Amino acid sequence: MAGLREKWRRSAMQTIQERALDLFEERGFHAVTIEAVAASAEVSPSSVYRYFGTKEGILVSDEFDEMSADEVAETLDAADPIASLLRLVQRYEADPSDLSGPRESENARLPLAWRRVPFFFAVPSVRAALLAAADAASERLAPLLAKNDAFSPVQARVLASALTFAYIAALEQWYDGGRNRPIADYVEEGLRPLRAVWPQR
Repeated sequence: MAGLREKWRRSAMQTIQERALDLFEERGFHAVTIEAVAASAEVSPSSVYRYFGTKEGILVSDEFDEMSADEVAETLDAADPIASLLRLVQRYEADPSDLSGPRESENARLPLAWRRVPFFFAVPSVRAALLAAADAASERLAPLLAKNDAFSPVQARVLASALTFAYIAALEQWYDGGRNRPIADYVEEGLRPLRAVWPQR
């Protein structure tokens, strides 16, 4: 039963994000209210607040936030976290199940995760929320990188921050670069200097 409830909750969150992005793309981020998002997603405003906290939270929340510590450990190979990150990016780019339905905007066939990216770098309050979320994510990753005494706690925290914030920088380069190459190309190129820490296996 709990599994069904969790599946329903995640589905509801994705629907809210999709409807919110439709509105943000059509009207602009600042012109859209939580109430409008809730009406479009056919949920109550209190549900939107409960799931995401803020309007910015709708954009920066992703599946990583919902993962348990065990799920994070299964997703990220501590011996080669760069390869794990690249696999996730490639999955997002290749998986049609993450694509929004037929739409008329320029983002019509972008995966949901990538539709959010322009708002990360065009809206200051969203960027601030993104950086706070990245810091929280790096804090969650650090213990995994320190596992088996591979790195000291200080080293693990610094490296986790290097990974998460380098990923954001790669996304920004994709956004600024015209978005005509795969995001995975930018992530692979941007994180290449960190390969000295985790040699590719």
